[in-house]
Amino acid sequence: MPERLQKWLATAGVGSRRQVDAWIAEGRVRVNGKPAVPGQKVSGTERIMVDGRVIAVLAPRHQPKPRVILYHKPVGEVCTRTDPEGRPTVFDALPKLGRGRWVIVGRLDIDTSGLLLFTTDGTLANALMHPSGELVREYAVRVHGRAAPDDLRCLREGVELEDGPARFELLEEEGGEGANRWYRVSVAEGRNRIVRRLWEAVGCQVARLMRVRFGPVELPRHLPRGRWRDIQGRELEELYVAVGLAAPEAITANKPEKRPRKVAPRRRRRPE
Repeated sequence: MPERLQKWLATAGVGSRRQVDAWIAEGRVRVNGKPAVPGQKVSGTERIMVDGRVIAVLAPRHQPKPRVILYHKPVGEVCTRTDPEGRPTVFDALPKLGRGRWVIVGRLDIDTSGLLLFTTDGTLANALMHPSGELVREYAVRVHGRAAPDDLRCLREGVELEDGPARFELLEEEGGEGANRWYRVSVAEGRNRIVRRLWEAVGCQVARLMRVRFGPVELPRHLPRGRWRDIQGRELEELYVAVGLAAPEAITANKPEKRPRKVAPRRRRRPE
């Protein structure tokens, strides 16, 4: 059954639907030798190319198991595949794939560390990044200067930024010494540099910023900076459920029966 080209390429792990939309607009996608057009549908029998590379998709029963990894990004890496300035990128440390490509879920700026997700499932990546998902992103942040109570109230209730109102869903003080104070904050959107801009709106400067949670996925305390690990089993299923997607059969087939698990209280953490 024909489906939209964006979904077809996302399922192939080529990129998220949003990325594919941009590539089509830029003329980088061709179908049977002709430039693709927005909204075009394909059956999978066509010759589909992205940047001159033929994209081959296996039949559904032969589709490889979708893969998601969690990466602990250090400060100093950029979230692009290549960098004209020669700076290290988050893709440099990722495992090589025999088929498909890694799709990054959201971004962190060069001065921010912490949790990044990558997947070979473009449909999942699109759902995780879509504003309608409202997945919570949680951060540990060190702020230079102590915010006044009225400033904290404004950050919880909402302030006006240049691209619209924004606020912290969670804002908790974590202590600190001298001019530096630690806070635990969360936002339910992925606007560019939104955490830093919120603090700047009340006259405070962010000295350290680390993402520690994205939706149901938390950054493991034992995972060193610059290292990654696979998200598998129940944790992977929960990620699909969080965005309203059914987990692919490839990750639910022959799954052992679930056993009740004890949930330990979440421990507070700060960047090392």
